[in-house]
Amino acid sequence: MTTQRTTSDEANDTTGGDRTGRFTRASRWEPLWQDIRYAARGLRRSPGFTAAVVLTLGLGLGANATMFGVVDRLLFRAPAYLSEPGRVHRVYLARTFERDGEQSSSNISYKRYLELTTGATTLDRTAAFFGAEMAIGTGDAAREVRVGTVSASFWSLFDARPVIGRFFTPAEDQTPDGTPVAVLGYAYWRANYGGRADVLGKPVTIGAKIYTIIGVAPEGFNGIAPQQPAAFIPITASTGDLFGGRERGGADRPTYYGSHNTSWMEMLVRRKLGVSVEAATADLTSVYRRSYLDQLTTNTGMRPIDLARPHAVVAPVLRERGPNRGQDTKVATWLVGVAAIVLLIACANVGNLLLARAFGRRREIAVRLALGVSRGQLLRQLVTESLLLAALGGLAGLAIAQWGGGLLQALLLQNVDRPSAFGDAHVLVFTTAAALLAGLLTGLAPALFAGRGDVAATLRSGARGGTYHRSRTRTALLIVQAALSVVLLVGAGLFVRSLRNVRTLDLGYDSDRVLFVTLEMRGVTLQGAGGGQLRRRLLERAEALPFVEHATRTVSVPFYMNINQTLIVPGIDSVNRLGDFYYHAVSPGYFATMGTPIRRGRGIADGDRQGGEPVMVVSESMARKLWPGREALGQCVKVGADSMPCSTVVGIAGDIKRGSLTQEEGLQYYVAIEQTTRNGGGLFIRTRGDAPRRAEALRRELQKEMPGVSYVTITPLAEILGSQTRAWSLGATMFTVFGAIALLLAAVGLYGVIAYTVAQRGHEMGVRVALGAQERDVVRLVLGEGLRLTGVGVAIGLLIAFAAGRYVGPLLFDVSPKDPGTFALVTATLLVVALLASGLPARRAARVNPNVALRAE
Repeated sequence: MTTQRTTSDEANDTTGGDRTGRFTRASRWEPLWQDIRYAARGLRRSPGFTAAVVLTLGLGLGANATMFGVVDRLLFRAPAYLSEPGRVHRVYLARTFERDGEQSSSNISYKRYLELTTGATTLDRTAAFFGAEMAIGTGDAAREVRVGTVSASFWSLFDARPVIGRFFTPAEDQTPDGTPVAVLGYAYWRANYGGRADVLGKPVTIGAKIYTIIGVAPEGFNGIAPQQPAAFIPITASTGDLFGGRERGGADRPTYYGSHNTSWMEMLVRRKLGVSVEAATADLTSVYRRSYLDQLTTNTGMRPIDLARPHAVVAPVLRERGPNRGQDTKVATWLVGVAAIVLLIACANVGNLLLARAFGRRREIAVRLALGVSRGQLLRQLVTESLLLAALGGLAGLAIAQWGGGLLQALLLQNVDRPSAFGDAHVLVFTTAAALLAGLLTGLAPALFAGRGDVAATLRSGARGGTYHRSRTRTALLIVQAALSVVLLVGAGLFVRSLRNVRTLDLGYDSDRVLFVTLEMRGVTLQGAGGGQLRRRLLERAEALPFVEHATRTVSVPFYMNINQTLIVPGIDSVNRLGDFYYHAVSPGYFATMGTPIRRGRGIADGDRQGGEPVMVVSESMARKLWPGREALGQCVKVGADSMPCSTVVGIAGDIKRGSLTQEEGLQYYVAIEQTTRNGGGLFIRTRGDAPRRAEALRRELQKEMPGVSYVTITPLAEILGSQTRAWSLGATMFTVFGAIALLLAAVGLYGVIAYTVAQRGHEMGVRVALGAQERDVVRLVLGEGLRLTGVGVAIGLLIAFAAGRYVGPLLFDVSPKDPGTFALVTATLLVVALLASGLPARRAARVNPNVALRAE
């Protein structure tokens, strides 16, 4: 019995102990909940103040969340499902060239890939991949989409498992043609097959082949591409579409897998455990040098190995962290810093608002202290209020980032899958941390100020507690806002000028009304000269349309497809040592279609056909380079080899830009396409009126000439060129947006400080007026203070912008980072804004009734 009572008592004691523990834990959190409820009631009583703070913080946090989401995907976030990302790398092969110095490229030939795979000893996995735009489906349902062509070893680098079915195996990825099997991307499977499991075993037409669906990749699996492919197919099975019959063997052509010269795919490697990046680099470099020596035996025109200095670069798997990071990424990285400046301005603004509120609540705080609230409790309550405001600002910032991310995607990440800002764990964590930091930064100083001072003196002051107290902290915050706003506005001005310079740059052709037509043959084979005949029929049909002004055939496209050929010119030892000369095979009407002027002589004419005298049109720069001080017309140029007949120069055309906006690239020459054996290429069509609006009508007409399942695609030339100006568009747009936000916040902050000062100095203003001060004197006094504070901030901001110019200069186009016009315009803008922001409080101060102001005291 005793034992039973003891057990029962212990049980009761345990239950009581659990209850006590729960009570203790609950009581521990009770003060925090009280502070949150108190802060929430206070914010509800001041809806205007709350809205202003939440919106201000939301703008700053939204700008940062947006830019973080971009840069995180470009530079930091490993591809989904990638196994051991720290050991996986993208391989680049680098060589030194006579004119361009060291150049590296991630493009690699299949033969080189096999040599590196079998020759390297520091790797435990290698894989090949290539992203191609290929048509999926048939008839009107056919769509050009991204398809991932990958080696079977690609799957072993990931922890992904197929949703249904399986991935393809090494036995299905064998040269020359692989096995036509496909793994669908998750999004494509859901959108086009409704997520049905019976898709396995069904056929799907990809490019010119019919593939059998064997599996579906997991949700969110992109491989290492920024956007999820519609399907993954064996890389060896894709070569028929990729090369269209070229490089696939024959009496005079090596196979794509037996030649070093066709570099088209990329390579991933995974280091063995314990192997350093340096060791893997040295290993791959050694194999590459042996491969290069082997290539020299069949390509005697290559640079000797001691001059080329070939070596491998083992780089991060993310392209934008590799040696060839683009201008877009550099601008985006800068914009992260710009977004941080916007957040600092927002924090300074909110800090000023909270300081003003703390001044106004001094008597309330004194009463609470007199009633026994400790200064520690008071500090905690005020910080809790600022953190609650920051949390609301964070939610507003995520909403802004959700919208702003769409804008950035349109400008920079068109081909990147962008999840919702609310559904991205990385963005959520970053925004939460930024909001917490902003809450502490904005709330700590006002909280410390509110807890200082003599309680008794504050209570005795009564109504006079509202008299004016100059705050150095508020003044400093206002100057900081003005200075940082200047930095952002100077950046905006410089990028806007760069973008204007780019858009007014003379490219040598007019792209606005030109459409580029490409032919997708999808396995349709045309015998002999059939390809040329088809393109001539397309050209004739296009020229017959009422909205077509000019049309021409071409085998090259500026900034998209460029061709080099060996040139031989009598009297010149080595033409190619003088520069890169770019080849264009065109039909009559090319120069009228493109808007490229003929300076002397003539262009390609109808009479320049097979069997006639070969002719050539050269650019002005090419004429000066090859025949300085002499007439280029009538000169002889041999294209391809010394055994070729002379092409007589019959015209001099204006220079054009074809590969870079920042380099002089005028070395171009044009031959008559009818005098070559080339039957490929596409068409340029100049329309009357808006070209993009004519694209679909043109496509429908030209499609009538296409045989079998082949089809045409239409792309505005301006769209192709748009990628060249995207970095400046991004910089100009985002700097301007962030600069406008900064200017607005600075104006609001200045208005708030001046208005508060005027309200606090009501007694002083009344005395001044009573003693004879004129209305203009009071206005001058208030405006002077606003302009003085802004002037100090502007001066500091100009110094910062001037010093930062050396870093931002490489991102600009044809404008100095210390451009005096931009600096002057920004200064004038800030001073005008200061006048406007100070004007309303100044008018209010000038209209103070001295009798009312003095009686109120």
